[in-house]
Amino acid sequence: MARTLILMRHGKSGYPDGVADHERPLAPRGLREAGLAGDWLRATQPAIDAVLCSTSTRTRETLAATGITAPVSFEKAIYDASPHTLMELVHLADDAVRTLLMIGHSPGMPWTAWELASNRSTPAAARLSTKFPTSALAVIEFDRPWADADPGTGDLVTFHVPR
Repeated sequence: MARTLILMRHGKSGYPDGVADHERPLAPRGLREAGLAGDWLRATQPAIDAVLCSTSTRTRETLAATGITAPVSFEKAIYDASPHTLMELVHLADDAVRTLLMIGHSPGMPWTAWELASNRSTPAAARLSTKFPTSALAVIEFDRPWADADPGTGDLVTFHVPR
């Protein structure tokens, strides 16, 4: 059974004075681009069955702006996570989930996409390795259960930056 993992970096955030990093909200541009990302997801990707989202304010606002309504698990571990931690969360996804969206931060999202991809010489991989801007999405397909989604076992099929 094919599975699709979509790794999304949160939208562009604001930097209000006196607000801790975890609590920073999205900037107007971040709200707009996260909405464009949601439009792109609905138009081009399989229906999302589940979402794993960081607990930060900007990732929660990103998810809301996408309009994706799949069941959500807010995971503190996604904030400042290493690829190893993010892959562990993917491994725990329910086998019934065919398309999983994870919304997090840099450098975790780009590093994890790079680690999971087996095809690192494609145009999509070249763009991903150059820059993974805010609201960007890496779409990785697997031909195995989530528990076996290990480094180098996925196919990076698309890298999209909504603008």
